[in-house]
Order: sequence, then structure tokens, then C-alpha cells
Amino acid sequence: QVQLSESGGGLVQAGDSLRLSCGFSGQKFNSYAMAWFRQAPGKEREFVGGIWWNGGSTYYGQAVKGRFTVLRDNAKNTAYLQMTSLKPEDTAVYYCAASKFPEGSRREDEYDHWGQGTQVTVSS
Repeated sequence: QVQLSESGGGLVQAGDSLRLSCGFSGQKFNSYAMAWFRQAPGKEREFVGGIWWNGGSTYYGQAVKGRFTVLRDNAKNTAYLQMTSLKPEDTAVYYCAASKFPEGSRREDEYDHWGQGTQVTVSS
């Protein structure tokens, strides 16, 4: 049974950087594409960024493109979301997700497993 666990959230100031981690267990990590989504209060969950099963390609939502980077370390069974130039509008609960589709997707319904989320708050 796949389990995902996010960590690294917190309170930061606008312009700061933060790195989230997502630990994966229960199956072969390199069989899954990974992605990050986020949900702000009163808003729908949105796609942030994703990475292929082998790290061969990454893709991002328009709101974070150029500021956020998705990484993975298959030896450590961990995915990361490196966030830079943070803005108050980045405030949200961030979730990592795993998909059996090797290249992943921007669609929530194509992810089989989800973490519990970690709060990121960016003050102005």
C-alpha cells in the first residue's frame, strides 16, 4: 500500500524560498510519476507541477512556472518541490500525489495516491 508523507511547510515571507519533501513508501517509487497540487482556502485544488517516473521531464502550472521546481531522488524514494520567490498568493495546503501513468498528468483524477498535505503560508 502506497503511503505519501509531505514535510517542509511553514510560515515564510514574500520573496523567500522553501523546499517541500514527499516521502514515498509501500511500492516501487520509480514506477510512479509524482506531482504537487495545492489548495488555498475557498478555492479548488490546482496543479502545481509534476515529474515523470524517471525524472526525465517536468511540467508546471502557469502560476508557478519559472519559480518552482519539481525534483525526485529515486534512490531516496523522495520527491521535492523547490519554491522560490514566494508570493502571498502561494499560500495553500500543498499535497504530493503519485500516479501509475509513467508521465503523470495535470489531472487530479489520474493520481492514485495522495499525502495528507502540508501548510505553506507566505506573509507580505
